[in-house]
Amino acid sequence: MTTPATEKTQGRSWLREHSELGVGVLLFAIGVLVLTDALTMTVDIAQRGPVGPKTVPVVVGTGLLVVAVLLAVDVLRGGRGESEGGEDVDLSEPGDWRTVLLLSGVFLAFAVLIGPVGFPVSGALLFWGAAYALGSRHLHRDPLIAAGLSLLTYVVFNNLLGVPLPGGPLMGVL
Repeated sequence: MTTPATEKTQGRSWLREHSELGVGVLLFAIGVLVLTDALTMTVDIAQRGPVGPKTVPVVVGTGLLVVAVLLAVDVLRGGRGESEGGEDVDLSEPGDWRTVLLLSGVFLAFAVLIGPVGFPVSGALLFWGAAYALGSRHLHRDPLIAAGLSLLTYVVFNNLLGVPLPGGPLMGVL
């Protein structure tokens, strides 16, 4: 006879042993989202040939669904991923949540600031913030390198490749 506590422990054990199913569910959800977007996309341009703007998203979405199903079948049949065996990874140590949160904040700030202040300024903050979050503490050198990388990226994409990036207040200067 099993008690509710025993059933709960067995349920947690089953979930822990089949945790890769979470990745399969995530891949399936992303595949459905990509396919939904691709199939409901309105195409206003004249299409030449069999490959149009819907082709790649449909292929990627279908691939995600196939991989998700294959992964779920493998996990339910007892397949397990290999354990991390890197030399420089100590699996007994907890994750570095401070770095993850700092990087998340830097990316969020970049997304919020790119419209009002433009790519050169928000890109410099992104590059400097990422360097700081990952451990660099060169307070004089890092902002200069970040500004240089941001300006170089802006000029290459905007002027050389013809991919317009928002310039913000520096639009007339660059």
